[in-house]
Amino acid sequence: MAETKKAEAAAVAVPEGACAVDIRIFLLTITLSMSIAFWVGISVHLPFNSLGQRPSTVPAALEIEEPEIRTLELSPADYDMTDAHSPSGQHLLVDIQGIEAAFLDSEERLADAMVRTVHGAGLTMLSYHCHKLDPAGISCVGVLLESHISFHTWPEEGVITLDLFTCGPNPLLPVVPVIERLFGIQRSADEEVRVKWSHELRGFRKEDEKRTNYLDNFSDLSLWLLSPLELVSKTQVYSNITKYQRVDIWDFVEEADLPSYADGLKHNLPDGDERWEQPDLYTPDRILFLDGTIQSLYSAEATYHEALVHPAMFAHNAPKHVGVLGGGEGATIREVLKHKTVQSVTMIEIDEELIEISRQHLPQMSDCSDLVGRSDNCFDDQAIKVVTDNAVAYFHARHGPNRPIKYAPKPFDVLIVDALDPEDDVMFAKDLYADDVFLSAVLRSMSDDGVLMIQIGTAADLLDPKADIGVYQIRERMFNLFEEHPDVAAMFVFEEPESGFLEPHSFLVVCKDNRCRNKWNARSDAVDYEIYKRIVPTNSGQPALKYYDGAVQHGYQIPPKAWESVYCRREPAPFECSFVSLDFASEIHELRLNGEGSFRIELQKNEDGEVVDASVIANVDIPKGSFIMPDDLSKPLILGAHNVNAINTHDNSPTFKDLAAFIESWGHKSFAEGTDTRILEVGASTLIRKVHAGDINVGKWVPTHPSGKRPPYSPVYDRHPISFEVFLVALDDIPSGTELTRSVDDWTT
Repeated sequence: MAETKKAEAAAVAVPEGACAVDIRIFLLTITLSMSIAFWVGISVHLPFNSLGQRPSTVPAALEIEEPEIRTLELSPADYDMTDAHSPSGQHLLVDIQGIEAAFLDSEERLADAMVRTVHGAGLTMLSYHCHKLDPAGISCVGVLLESHISFHTWPEEGVITLDLFTCGPNPLLPVVPVIERLFGIQRSADEEVRVKWSHELRGFRKEDEKRTNYLDNFSDLSLWLLSPLELVSKTQVYSNITKYQRVDIWDFVEEADLPSYADGLKHNLPDGDERWEQPDLYTPDRILFLDGTIQSLYSAEATYHEALVHPAMFAHNAPKHVGVLGGGEGATIREVLKHKTVQSVTMIEIDEELIEISRQHLPQMSDCSDLVGRSDNCFDDQAIKVVTDNAVAYFHARHGPNRPIKYAPKPFDVLIVDALDPEDDVMFAKDLYADDVFLSAVLRSMSDDGVLMIQIGTAADLLDPKADIGVYQIRERMFNLFEEHPDVAAMFVFEEPESGFLEPHSFLVVCKDNRCRNKWNARSDAVDYEIYKRIVPTNSGQPALKYYDGAVQHGYQIPPKAWESVYCRREPAPFECSFVSLDFASEIHELRLNGEGSFRIELQKNEDGEVVDASVIANVDIPKGSFIMPDDLSKPLILGAHNVNAINTHDNSPTFKDLAAFIESWGHKSFAEGTDTRILEVGASTLIRKVHAGDINVGKWVPTHPSGKRPPYSPVYDRHPISFEVFLVALDDIPSGTELTRSVDDWTT
């Protein structure tokens, strides 16, 4: 306040002999002078220091050659920020540790590094100001024509935190190595300089621009790598644009990544070594993005590709000719080549450059060197034929509606679609998954017992809306087309939670022959034996399959609840959705041996006192819809066809003859077409009289589907394969004293 009063007094009292100047003229002159200096500075691109002067010559000790920008093959077009007035920008945050204390406490050296960073980024410095802190440390801020750069240092700790924000079109990612080079002055030879950084697109941009920009938070590349500041390390392995797509490959380590079993062996870590609890010896994970969308993680790709390939391969008796749509990394054909039965593999991949990039930078994906009888690189195997073509055009030309031949001389026994996710918001997704002509051509290319496998993106969620109105509407359209197609006999959906994605990934298996249901629903021991017979041995002696086995397949057989819930949100709701659970409002009536139950058994004997017949009589009034003896019916004996055949072959044994007769009378074949399962009632329900016609008052809980057969796709039937075929209910009100009767055909119609 005192200073203000002095200024006011000075403005009023003009010394004798001095020239009085109108303050307005003075301010106008100063303003015009500053404006002229500002625009001259911009026109000649002179950086200014905190004194408004061009920096003096850098001392010899600080001489640094002009930084070269390590190109990431980026351009302003990648950012969709061509509008200079768009309320958006880029923000780069960089934290560096292990820096020389003297450097972090030198205003001159830090200012020089800041100026050179701005120059290397192709930006324009207008002015900057640095402030020396007590006892140590410096804070600097630079005003750029495009926005600002600022940082703060902690010399004793060897740390600097820096941020750079711009509204201009120049990409900031290439500036990261420049900052590392100029500011990462190593503190000591035995201390590593550690760098953490984050890149964000800020502000407000048009929705379509956000979705098409691979650097936006909508993209996996940003979500997984560019945005997180907490990653221990992230190193770009490859980044470029092929004729068809952008390819980005990175290595990264997260703070939670600890040495694996293999890392322990590699570094000979003993028990109790503290390095087991640190990420320093963790082998960096390698990750592939196409157009910003995650495709594969080294640490999880074996799980993903085994889930993509082997369930379909083992759903076929002996696949000889296999097609792969996409899969340019090579891991899909690697898994296919593990099957002894395979004679030829045709891979249709539009991007030939991606194959070469993968061979060079993702060698693990196409490594077949451990497989006996296969080439070291899977792409070089004699069974592999690579066709570089658009998949839609390929199938239309060879198997479209205008082709007179049903299929090629070597139809595909198994066809695997390893392309983009159906939910991806691109036109090609619709061409692949929502075009009935294309899908018909795909089915036409397959043998009569062919099996089709498609990876279908993120798994369904219990909270999802109707599938045809959400982000999965293309996937739902594909499901509908397959369900309605006359060549489709069965469809199975399953999830794999360990595929490396943030959410469980889902897959669809489509069979042209109902008999694949038997293979799909095989017992885990049967699958394990098939693996033993069919999978090629390895040179190392280790199992060729790292993840997939009979127990995993057993887990795939029952689709998760969310798929059933979303399926039942269809309009109109599918018939079977009325039976997803037992009706808790219905009464339950059991037979109790102590006579306290709802039924009694009346025996009919002949003159010799031998029991010749029995009947079940209601002790109480039983309302329509009540469950009849569910406790006994929920414990059936499940027999496979091989079990029944084994019993029937012992026809010289009276015991086996009686057992075979009992199975014939009280066991029924599952009404799921293509399966050989027999379900055998073993409780008191076997005493209910069977009649051909007349007054039938007990019947199966789930009536026959209105179509007369099970639909090709129904997660409801797949989730309840037994309960739909065992429970009985009262078809009408059953008065007390009435005998229970059921149809001889109740499980066959």
